[in-house]
Amino acid sequence: MKNEKPKVLVTRAIPSEGLDLLNKHCEVTLGARDRMLGRKELLDLVKGKDALLSMLTDRVDRELMEIATDLKVVSNFAVGFDNIDVEEATRRGIVVTHTPEVLTDATADLAFTLLLDVARRVTEGDRLTRAGGWKEWAPLFHLGKDVSGSTLGIIGMGRIGRAVAKRARGFEMKVVYHSRTRVSSEEEKELGVSYLPLRELLQQADFVSLHAPYNSNTHHLIGREELSLMKKSAYLINTSRGALVDEPALVKALQQGEIAGAGLDVYEDEPRLTSGLADLNSVVLAPHLGSATRETRGRMAVTAAQNIVAELCGIGESKRVHPF
Repeated sequence: MKNEKPKVLVTRAIPSEGLDLLNKHCEVTLGARDRMLGRKELLDLVKGKDALLSMLTDRVDRELMEIATDLKVVSNFAVGFDNIDVEEATRRGIVVTHTPEVLTDATADLAFTLLLDVARRVTEGDRLTRAGGWKEWAPLFHLGKDVSGSTLGIIGMGRIGRAVAKRARGFEMKVVYHSRTRVSSEEEKELGVSYLPLRELLQQADFVSLHAPYNSNTHHLIGREELSLMKKSAYLINTSRGALVDEPALVKALQQGEIAGAGLDVYEDEPRLTSGLADLNSVVLAPHLGSATRETRGRMAVTAAQNIVAELCGIGESKRVHPF
């Protein structure tokens, strides 16, 4: 029927402002409220749907697309989209969208939170204090590392990498970066950053913060060799994708004192942690909180919903993933 609303599957609960927008224009099925859909549930529910609003934890592959014969749009509730077979979607004429820009500041804030935390050993000190390990103030007790005046190495100078560089200026840090595409000399000057080859960046930086996208070329970008290049006093921060780091190699480097510590918000096989990681006091572990503020998740929900409304109803604009 001509006036029939497009059918949309939202795989799990999102902030109400996104659902409200979808409900105005679409017939919405909410897969689950407080958990991830199982694979069989996802495949059953996506049948007959015109659009899928997916999470990073939802695998959107050829199998799903073969079942979802009416599917026209996949709107990922994330800036990343490595859970989606974009090539297969392109072949089938299915548009893939995401939620860039709206989570830049929140993720950059968290990256800097982790940097400050590991440098000043805040979480470690919190655990020690709660356990009664703080007996008295002492000149050599629980010493951390200065952030101000130190060198920050940013790997991946996209939106979030740039936002982290801006925050580093407030701490008077020297900022060096490595990226697939070097930014213009004008922007380097504006941001106060200098380009370095990856090897040199790893050798010079006191803090290495990862902001590269995940793909076959960046899988285990930081492995045993790269970790061995870092200073023994250096820290690794990852708020991008877990699989950028060879986690067993990181655990070994930390156990052997090859680097000083790490602040991690993402993991290769979330929510499972690599063996040994949780036993290390020199690591701060966050449960993928990069965009986890009320304001940011609300904006993400609206963007993800708007992407579907734009593609199916022709209202407004959408944020399409390349190559669309």
